[in-house]
Amino acid sequence: MIFIALAFRAAGVALCLIGTPLNIRERLFCVIAYLPKATVQAAIGSVPLAMGLSCGSIVISVAVLGILITAPLGALGIDLIYKKLLSKAG
Repeated sequence: MIFIALAFRAAGVALCLIGTPLNIRERLFCVIAYLPKATVQAAIGSVPLAMGLSCGSIVISVAVLGILITAPLGALGIDLIYKKLLSKAG
């Protein structure tokens, strides 16, 4: 489920970049840079639990799992490809 959500997120980033002056390599870097979801997950993941909803523990568990998967994945992706995709020489 997390990887399906990441695919939709990547497609959304790609759509948002239509009409920008970025080249294809820069656009690919932007897609990879937007993979980490920790800020949003941490901000909204605990809301159902705080509201006392019965699904609160499941929501917070999935939010934490999303952070644990996407944060290192995005950081590693950025670290491995930024020199290749953002170099002026191409």
